[in-house]
Amino acid sequence: MANSPAIVSLGEPLIEFNRPKEGDGWTWLQGFGGDSQNVAIAAARQGASAGYLTSVGQDWMGDAFLDLWKTEGVDASRVTRHPTAPTGVSFVTHSATGHKFDYLRKNSAASLMTPETLAADYIAGAKFFHLSAIGQAISESARLTCAAAITAARKAGVKVSYDTNLRLRLWELDQARQVIHATIAQCDIALPSLDDSQQLTGLTAREAIVDYYLGLGAPLVALKMGAEGSLIATRDKRTRVQPFKVEAVDATGAGDTFDGAFLARLLAGDTPEMAARYANVAAALSTQGYGAVTPIPRADAVLATLKSA
Repeated sequence: MANSPAIVSLGEPLIEFNRPKEGDGWTWLQGFGGDSQNVAIAAARQGASAGYLTSVGQDWMGDAFLDLWKTEGVDASRVTRHPTAPTGVSFVTHSATGHKFDYLRKNSAASLMTPETLAADYIAGAKFFHLSAIGQAISESARLTCAAAITAARKAGVKVSYDTNLRLRLWELDQARQVIHATIAQCDIALPSLDDSQQLTGLTAREAIVDYYLGLGAPLVALKMGAEGSLIATRDKRTRVQPFKVEAVDATGAGDTFDGAFLARLLAGDTPEMAARYANVAAALSTQGYGAVTPIPRADAVLATLKSA
């Protein structure tokens, strides 16, 4: 079995161009994104050992990601580089209604991942394996790779963590609903957001949504509700965890920060409720700067905020 980090995440990294308004003009800030890699960095910044599985291009963007992961302490030893396909790109713009994503990701290196190239032994050596619906939506081969990864994790007794991150530009709602609900039935920790869940289930009430996901088979559901905090539910107990209120600048990656922080604190021995309180604060702090990665807080900042709250 591979010498793996405790938390292994799989998916597509995206070079991010974020366009905040500055004064009377606009500028593009180059950063890093991709929900699954955001989770790995968020976990690492909370002190957990984290690794990432993906494929990047033989381009400056792939180089930049490898440099980033080295700096952040995210193990990228099993990341592959496609000889011809590019690394994906995302563009984030802002308006009064929130942030909007546009992409250049078709036939990206990550979308061409296959089950045959999956480092199943690396997943089998972890404590938690994390993926999201975006990784399943980017291509059929990526979806099959995610399925093979879940199988490898379950066979090895590795807990599967899953974010329902819904991107309807990538697939139709009916297909998304079918794949996402089938995956929740195989996961140990479901990490849906409220907006996604309302579209996927047709339900609006928070309690009814967690009941639905528990009914599908997930033993633990952490429903992320943004400014409302989070709702943590098992078959025997449910707890509303209050939000930490901040003046948000950019919510890009906040849900991913919650995921990484939540997993890191579970790994450290916290109860789900304690982990969610910590993750709520981490996610809130991550909205105080632009971009998905740069504002993700480190453990000392989160702990200091919790102490003063």
